[in-house]
Amino acid sequence: MPPPVDPVPGDPGLPASTRVVVIGGGIIGVRPAFFLARKGVPVVLCEKGRIAGEQSSRNWGWCRKMGRDLREIPLAIEAMRLWPEMNSLIQAETGFRRHGIAYLCRTPEELAQREAWLDQVGKPFQLDTRLLTRDETARVLPGLSGTWAGSLYTASDGRAEPAHAAPAIARAAQRLGATILTDCAVRGIDTRAGRIAGVVTEHGRIACDQVVLAGGVWSRLFCRPLRLRLPQLKVLSAVMRTEKLDGPEGSASGPGFGFRKRLDGGYTVGNWNANIVDIVPDTIRFMRDFLPARRIHHTSLRLRVGSPFLAELAQPGHWKLDAPSPFEAVRTLDPPVHQPILQQARESLTRAFPVFQTMKIAESWGGVIDVTPDAIPVISAVPTMPGFFIATGFTGHGFGIAPGAGRLVAELVTGETPVVDPSPFRYNRFTDGTRPAPSPLA
Repeated sequence: MPPPVDPVPGDPGLPASTRVVVIGGGIIGVRPAFFLARKGVPVVLCEKGRIAGEQSSRNWGWCRKMGRDLREIPLAIEAMRLWPEMNSLIQAETGFRRHGIAYLCRTPEELAQREAWLDQVGKPFQLDTRLLTRDETARVLPGLSGTWAGSLYTASDGRAEPAHAAPAIARAAQRLGATILTDCAVRGIDTRAGRIAGVVTEHGRIACDQVVLAGGVWSRLFCRPLRLRLPQLKVLSAVMRTEKLDGPEGSASGPGFGFRKRLDGGYTVGNWNANIVDIVPDTIRFMRDFLPARRIHHTSLRLRVGSPFLAELAQPGHWKLDAPSPFEAVRTLDPPVHQPILQQARESLTRAFPVFQTMKIAESWGGVIDVTPDAIPVISAVPTMPGFFIATGFTGHGFGIAPGAGRLVAELVTGETPVVDPSPFRYNRFTDGTRPAPSPLA
């Protein structure tokens, strides 16, 4: 069952034209729509289902700099600069609070790995991240039980509410003049002389000069008819929500679990070390791209063979724009919950924090994360298609860094000086022989 998400009423009617069309109403789509509208740029956002109906409302809600890939750190710093002012900026509640995040380490070896990240990434960027002893960790996370070597802790990191944030930002963009269209799938792109000329939706055509593809796990499929190679796979996660419980205010992860306090007094709980990857045709197509990631992150991925292989094998690679597309066939991805992952999380969490032994599970849900071979996103223009931009592949980091990513997308679209160097996120890294790989420290 999907988590309840704040509703966003779509605007009536289909505009004949605009300057920018954003495809996708998740957190990565609504952020640039907001920033563009704030600049006075005419923008239309098209969402095939509801705003934040997929992974943008199903994630943990962590907002962090700690543990990021070196290439993502500038974007994360900008995001954490923007998060605290977001409520006042949009005049709505996103749920953002600074209460710190800790990575718990059982062994000295685990702590040494975290220390390596701190020395090579955290300290050069002057982050407030520090190593804590076991007793210091217990002071920031009361109720900690068991033997621990210590933790990596960042007091300025925080949390927000996924079910509230993206809808609130979308409504703020509407107030600034953006048009938000829900239940409006974009079937494809219309070009003239190789440039963007418009999009074709299920309800008709919208003329435009620029398009931002922020389609999450759907981005690879959207790019396929355009003959754009976008190596991206899906990872299935599972999350549960507890009823109100008195426990630590900070967020933390440890072997087999992760949690954060919610505004409603309960907790969001997941499994830090277990995600499922269904083997599908794209797994084979992009095998060489993803082998480096498999070697580094093999402990957190569980490969599975099943019905998704045949379902995606039967999925069309091209479709007519005057007929229903795959994006209308499935409005919202709502995968079943893999309960063993959550059972492991519950057992690991209660051993570390006995207060959770009395927790009552209010609901649980599955989600689908869009991942790239190097575990950092694509935020980029596409050189072979002027006017087309891609913002996808956030590999589970999208919610936390979305404010920085949204600002960067808006600046790339408008041609302004970007807030951070966008070159690590360029689309062409998958086609220029770079052979991207994830950082072993992240």
